[in-house]
Amino acid sequence: MRSAEASGVGARGVDSRSNSPGMLSSISPLTYAIALTAIIAATLFIVADVLRTFGDLQQRNALVAQLAEAQPLLARQFAAHSLDPVLGATDVGTATVSVVQRGAIAYGLALLFIAFGFRRKPQIIETAPASFADLLSTIPFGVACWNAEGRLMVCNEQYRARLNADPVDSRAGASYSVSIRRLVQRGYMQLVREDDRSRILELRREDGSCLLIDERPLAEGGFVTLVTDVTESRRNDDLLVSIREEQRVLARRYHEEKLRAEAASRSKTSFLAHLSHDIRTPLNAIIGFADLIRHETYGPLDTRYADYIDSIKTSGERLLSFFASILDLAELEGGRRVLEENVVGVDDLLKTVTKRFQATAQRAHVTLSLGAPCGASLMGDRFSLERMLGNLVDNAIRFTPPGGRVAVAAYAATDGCVLEVTDSGIGMNADRLAALSQPFAFGDAALTKDREGAGLGLAIARTIAELSGGRLAIDSRPALGTTVAVSLPLAVEQNQIEFAA
Repeated sequence: MRSAEASGVGARGVDSRSNSPGMLSSISPLTYAIALTAIIAATLFIVADVLRTFGDLQQRNALVAQLAEAQPLLARQFAAHSLDPVLGATDVGTATVSVVQRGAIAYGLALLFIAFGFRRKPQIIETAPASFADLLSTIPFGVACWNAEGRLMVCNEQYRARLNADPVDSRAGASYSVSIRRLVQRGYMQLVREDDRSRILELRREDGSCLLIDERPLAEGGFVTLVTDVTESRRNDDLLVSIREEQRVLARRYHEEKLRAEAASRSKTSFLAHLSHDIRTPLNAIIGFADLIRHETYGPLDTRYADYIDSIKTSGERLLSFFASILDLAELEGGRRVLEENVVGVDDLLKTVTKRFQATAQRAHVTLSLGAPCGASLMGDRFSLERMLGNLVDNAIRFTPPGGRVAVAAYAATDGCVLEVTDSGIGMNADRLAALSQPFAFGDAALTKDREGAGLGLAIARTIAELSGGRLAIDSRPALGTTVAVSLPLAVEQNQIEFAA
């Protein structure tokens, strides 16, 4: 190893006299670039000025000569009264002096610009390193150096603070194995990773803190210990693991509850289907026998029984309609009723439904009108679409007071067709609209004073619309009326015709 005198390194750094750079080598490359640019710019200015000056001089002399031939007196007056000293001179000497003066000014400005842009190279001054302990004190995590025998050579204050070590374990000569045993007594240590270049240990102490100890070998023997406080990181990791575990538990519970709900829904649908089917059979018998007695097939009856027989028949028909609606909804939701795929004309569909409910509207003193034809065709089951539209018209007539209006219309576009049923009835608020998405929803008594159904008409209409590839939307305001719109896809043939057009 060379001495400090031989290497030129003193106590304060490199001796500047032994390695003093030249003046030219200390100039920054930016200064050279600025100087070259300024000189080139000044030179180009002078060249352009010479060419312009002597060109103008030559042109002026030619013009003066021509003027002298024609008007000698005027030519002498023009030369004598010229304001430009360059253009006023007709000899080369005067023009040359002017060019030299401007050139000197240009080079002077270039030198002034170079002086303003003068920079020196930053000089790198090598200094002797500080002591090893001072160097370790600048490191933001705990560092300790151990010799080949496992004895502490030096450590920084961060190491003492991180480990909260006893003074005997943080002074030079302390044993590594003894220090580790003392630390483990107040917690536990586990091996995280070990290879040829490092060994990482995790120390968890009784106060809940967690330290990461990284041991790395030194080239001259021994090793260095790097201590990092990872308490917050481990807490966040543990919290994240706990949250993920809770998410898995909640997801499993949600899946289980979903399966239970689906099973309950299937059981409910199956029960309603069987119940409706079992009750319809005796109801048909009741209605049939009531009709038979009302016609006095086997003999006359007392007139007092005629009203009773009519009530029996009417009640039976209402119950039959009620359970028929339940059966229809159960079959539609359970997927046991397959809708046909036929081309259905929208105008014919609306005309048929409007004609069927015209008498009902007249009895309720409600005006039922049909909108303009749209000429569209739908792809769906005609019977189901009539049932859907009929339920909407029936609800509109039922909840519209006498003197009101119910309008049925259709609007076709390139991407589908919208069927609308609008009434001027009592309307509904937001809470009532939200409840309509559930079957058997009746609401308050003001809405059900004339109700005879099961509250399934809108639910059946919505199910048919969704099974037909469409969507049902409701817009209603209290005392203003309700509009129910059903958007349905057009038939394939009509889409192809419109696309070709």
